[in-house]
Amino acid sequence: MNSLPRNAIALTLTDLGVLAVRGPDARRFLNGQLSQEVLTLDAASVRVAGLHNVQGRVLAVLRLVAWADDVVLCVLPRSAIAEIRTLLARYLLRAKATLTDESDAWRIEGLWVDRAGVTPEAAQGVAEGLGAAHREGEALSWRHAADGRRLRLSPLAAPPAASDRTAADAPADDAARAVWHLADLTSGLPQIHPDTRGAFVAQMLNLDVLGGISFTKGCYTGQEVIARAHYRGRVKRRLQRFEAPWPAAAAMPAPGETLRLADGRTAQLVDAGLRPDGKLEFLAVAPYAAMTDGPETGGAEEAVSSRADGTGSAPRLDAEPLPLPYALPD
Repeated sequence: MNSLPRNAIALTLTDLGVLAVRGPDARRFLNGQLSQEVLTLDAASVRVAGLHNVQGRVLAVLRLVAWADDVVLCVLPRSAIAEIRTLLARYLLRAKATLTDESDAWRIEGLWVDRAGVTPEAAQGVAEGLGAAHREGEALSWRHAADGRRLRLSPLAAPPAASDRTAADAPADDAARAVWHLADLTSGLPQIHPDTRGAFVAQMLNLDVLGGISFTKGCYTGQEVIARAHYRGRVKRRLQRFEAPWPAAAAMPAPGETLRLADGRTAQLVDAGLRPDGKLEFLAVAPYAAMTDGPETGGAEEAVSSRADGTGSAPRLDAEPLPLPYALPD
């Protein structure tokens, strides 16, 4: 992709931040903590990765940017950086690396491109990977989703990229940010919130489908559980997309809340947004529709945490399934 289309609209995503890992051991250190292969990460690509606890449950979803040979920038929600930095620092030991919250030093923009401006490369499915990163001056951009949207990272001192200097360089207002969030839901991109941190095994959030897990790299925290779920049978609960009517005055359901779908399945909410048509669109971890909602049979890694007092008391939602832009394993 030689340049960004001129019809790109840039939104400054101030809710995202940068955790910088710097030093000669930066890659080796991250490779031992994350589910993604970091040693071969180069400046031409950006990769999704998961940080997990020893039970294989997801603590954070990150985008990894190889800014230099000894610098890896981790893009994740700004609100999670302090906790994730503290957690990772416990494992630094003698590694020659530093962990720094550099969110105030970087601009992170979401680039929304009209469908008419989407190239064939950008229209490929998310399951094929984020694709090649593109440098333009001091900025680096990469494909964020199958709908053609991109993320762009640049030092705050850098001037706007030449391809869209006319785009508004201002934080996204609430309405624009809500539209971006809804597009993330449509794209099936999981987000970790405080109440869902440690709630889901990697495959339950489709990190394997999204290219966020390497099954050929060396050991990392949570690998044993994640590998067992991969090699010993199908994961029986997966992130899926739904829509449901929602009363205008009702409070939004909270991430981590357990819901009962109209067909009897229980689902644990991952993320949700209210569409302009008044319907609730949400991502939730639920059994495949063809399965009955009986006792869990997938072992400890399949257990579902719940804030409800048992599934019988979970609120019922007349939800309809919606397609994802990538295929789930059979």
